[in-house]
Amino acid sequence: MTAGESSGSVVRRILLGSQLRRLRESRGVTREAAGYSIRASESKISRMELGRVSFKARDVEDLLTLYGVTDAAERESLLSLAREANVAGWWHSYGDVLPGWFQTYIGLEGAASLIRIYEVQFVHGLLQTESYAHAVVSRGMPHASAAEIDRRVALRLERQKVLVSERAPHFHAVLDEAALRRPYGDRAVMRNQLKHLIEVSEQPNITLQVMPFSFGGHAGESGAFAMLRFPESDLSDLVYLEQLTSALYLDKHEEVAQYERVMERLQKDSPSPAETRDVLRGLLQLT
Repeated sequence: MTAGESSGSVVRRILLGSQLRRLRESRGVTREAAGYSIRASESKISRMELGRVSFKARDVEDLLTLYGVTDAAERESLLSLAREANVAGWWHSYGDVLPGWFQTYIGLEGAASLIRIYEVQFVHGLLQTESYAHAVVSRGMPHASAAEIDRRVALRLERQKVLVSERAPHFHAVLDEAALRRPYGDRAVMRNQLKHLIEVSEQPNITLQVMPFSFGGHAGESGAFAMLRFPESDLSDLVYLEQLTSALYLDKHEEVAQYERVMERLQKDSPSPAETRDVLRGLLQLT
């Protein structure tokens, strides 16, 4: 199984959930009634429609019957989607150190065709060197064992393979200068991290910009966020907001549009990718 296939299972789960929701709403069936038909709660239907749980073939069959889907080809198409949606991703082997709420994001990240991020606290995980990642994880989890820290770093490095995969997304990162000046690890760690950023910024699918202190206040006042776009036309753009113990996924058009405007302003107001490399070289000389 390839990373693309396992990541795609998350997208298929979301697609199937959204199709089931549209079918339910078109028939005027409540979530409570749908839940009753499959011996489940209203909240279970909600989680299914959001693509946050796996699907049982029997449940999908019963819901399709309830929603009046009788065409054999249409039923088989949705049941096939359910089977594909249940494929386990590569990251499940890291379940011992990976929060359940973050597993969905890793799957979506791996299936996206465009990833745009703004980061202010530290260098984004997809751009971290191994030693820098080790310093970040160690600082964030001071009571974790050495083995657990190593597992988390290994997971982060495995995630980075998406940027060099056969179907690599375009990755556009805007890093606040604060993320580059805040030291993680010793001087050698920071120097290697800055050199790494200069190198990866030359990759054709990576665009890197730094929002400098000299610009003053800027559009990213609400903090770090990520935006994901997918090749599937019926899957809307998502905004991902990570919190300490959970995460928010925004997909309402008006909310996504607000973040889109912020991202566009950040990109417009930051130095160009070529100028950003000059900024990075300047920081390297000071480190």
